[in-house]
Amino acid sequence: MGDTKKTYYITTPIYYPSAKLHIGHTYCTSVADTIARFKRLAGYDVRFLTGSDEHGQKIQRAAEAQGITPLEYTTNIVNGFKALWEKMHISNDDFIRTTDERHEKVVQELFTKAYEKGDIYKAEYEGWYCTPCESFWTEQKLGENHTCPDCGRPVERVKEESYFFKLGKYTEQWLKFIEENPDFIQPESRRNEMIQFVKQGLEDLAVSRTSFDWGIKLPFDPKHVVYVWFDALVNYISALHPFDGDGELYKKFWPADLHLVGKEIVRFHTIIWPMMLMSLELPLPKKVFGHGWMIVDGTKMSKSLGNVIDPIPLIEIYGADSLRYYLLSEITLGNDGNFTLPNFVTKINADLSNDLGNLLNRTIAMIEKYHDGVITKTDDIDALDKEISSLAEQTVADFEAQMEAMELNKALKTVWAFIGRMNKYIDETMPWVLAKSSEDVDVLRLQSVMYHLAESLRIIAVLVSPVIPVGAPKIWEQLGLSGFEQVQLDDVRSWGAINTGTKVVKGEPIYPRFEIPEMVETVTVTEEVEETVDTSNVPPLKENITYDDFEKLDLRVAKVVSCEKVPKSKKLLKFVLDIGLEERTVLSGISQYYEPETMVGKKVIYLANLAPKKMMGIESYGMILSASDWEEHLEVTNIESLPAGSIVK
Repeated sequence: MGDTKKTYYITTPIYYPSAKLHIGHTYCTSVADTIARFKRLAGYDVRFLTGSDEHGQKIQRAAEAQGITPLEYTTNIVNGFKALWEKMHISNDDFIRTTDERHEKVVQELFTKAYEKGDIYKAEYEGWYCTPCESFWTEQKLGENHTCPDCGRPVERVKEESYFFKLGKYTEQWLKFIEENPDFIQPESRRNEMIQFVKQGLEDLAVSRTSFDWGIKLPFDPKHVVYVWFDALVNYISALHPFDGDGELYKKFWPADLHLVGKEIVRFHTIIWPMMLMSLELPLPKKVFGHGWMIVDGTKMSKSLGNVIDPIPLIEIYGADSLRYYLLSEITLGNDGNFTLPNFVTKINADLSNDLGNLLNRTIAMIEKYHDGVITKTDDIDALDKEISSLAEQTVADFEAQMEAMELNKALKTVWAFIGRMNKYIDETMPWVLAKSSEDVDVLRLQSVMYHLAESLRIIAVLVSPVIPVGAPKIWEQLGLSGFEQVQLDDVRSWGAINTGTKVVKGEPIYPRFEIPEMVETVTVTEEVEETVDTSNVPPLKENITYDDFEKLDLRVAKVVSCEKVPKSKKLLKFVLDIGLEERTVLSGISQYYEPETMVGKKVIYLANLAPKKMMGIESYGMILSASDWEEHLEVTNIESLPAGSIVK
């Protein structure tokens, strides 16, 4: 008959080695792990891939600065990746490195295939290049002051021989595919953005470099190394060993069911990757989902801002389950998520300790106290008990539907509503009153109440297991049950699986309460300098100006009265500034670094005598000053102690 089990292949992006993983990486991987665990629970044969993208100029420069080889540099960081995933109980089936021999073999094979087809050709590139993003840009698409339109950092002028992929050749085929597969790009807002991007016109894509040699060499032209996207993106296929033996893994799991990626790299996964696959005549993945960013107190995380949240202290203090639960329950997948430590601790206290923890603790304690720890199944049930068993079955059905729709936080709300109902059930049935009665009817009623509490917890343990994999089996064990690792969703669709005579096993509370911290700084960490700073990308100093030139600049302190996003612009925010004498409208390209509402009330340094200029149909008068380093992000100078209109000298 053969194996007819449904398969599911899910991937995260392969993370670029950096000195420290932050909570944003943890969020993406926790979401993927939760989906993978749910699919296994639902009976799928799951393949869950994560890994590391280790080639490129940035890596080579960083390694040289430390006096070690690029492979030594990346291996040290990859070991940190793996250690964090272990702490977070990530259940990936494979971890691929782009330095793996299996990966190099597939990249060379596929690159050569596209070249022989005529979709890759050699030419000379001259233009603007962003080293941190590893992206080439035309003059027209650059940001203000020759900055990268994606990250806002300075770009550099490069000229070198490269191979190019005919990206534009597949525009019409791509548009037709998107029209026929409307769910391919999710959420819908990302889909609309990508369609508009493609319709604006695509230029051929540089897919090799000669200015550095840390990468996969072209087999037919070894002075070239494969450039990032024709290298990194191929990992999703190379991890399946397509050319080994009969390619069993590849045949079983490709095309991928889900690429889960951050919204900043949706373009590469939904435009470049599909067009590469079209050229190679390979099946396209079924879905790419672009999740949002992690925001800290209203601002996108950035090492330069010092607001990067290190997940390790959070895990060590509060446990992996707590962090996973907070990230999955508080954030609607696809939207940005705001993290503050007080909210985090308040949430886990309320939901894990109070709601779930107390339900388990009270149930086990009462079964021990009233029935010597033995659960008894009885047919003596009333309307309330029937309501509970019916609600349990409905909860399983709703949970499954919401998880299949990738509405992860909604699925958790469904389960927690059931947990809340069971806590209320205890108050309604008052077991302590029933236990004082010697009437037969009350004895049987108490047995039924205890059974309904235990059976509800059995179902709850299974439903929460994709999100809290440490605590879920402990609930199961305290109920006196075994074999949790073999449990499937089908096992909790129906009520009444706990047998009479099952003996509970009292344990320690699985989720203790924590004191509410006052400040997030207890776990907010400024990135430690773990390597010699590479200054090769620092823009050169501009030519000297005279003091008289400087005197012409009218720099003022301005207070932000209002701030909003400019429609149809990815990076512009519209500010109304109080400059002491009047209010002025200014546009600033910092949308990817600040949420509009977080800027209101701030005081910024403002260049007041810069001539007005129209952008997006709006007149912008003057300029808000900011600073940007060459490796990270941008920060607006914030001066709180001076009144609006103060002169900056």
